[in-house]
Amino acid sequence: MNVFVFVVTIVAIVCAADTIQKIVKARAAKQHGDAEVDEAMAKLDQLEDRIRVLERIVTEEKHDLRREISSL
Repeated sequence: MNVFVFVVTIVAIVCAADTIQKIVKARAAKQHGDAEVDEAMAKLDQLEDRIRVLERIVTEEKHDLRREISSL
């Protein structure tokens, strides 16, 4: 085997391995990013529910307000 062919083969193998490694890392990062988005959306939903409760409490009359605060 010619030395030149041997060097070119090694370089091709290294480039292919590097490309495969980058693809695997990109897929893992995308899956991790999707999980973070789902977690953030769940927290946002919880906060929206809490704000709805607070808005309802604030807009009620004072008598109902005392009762709601006591029940919390």
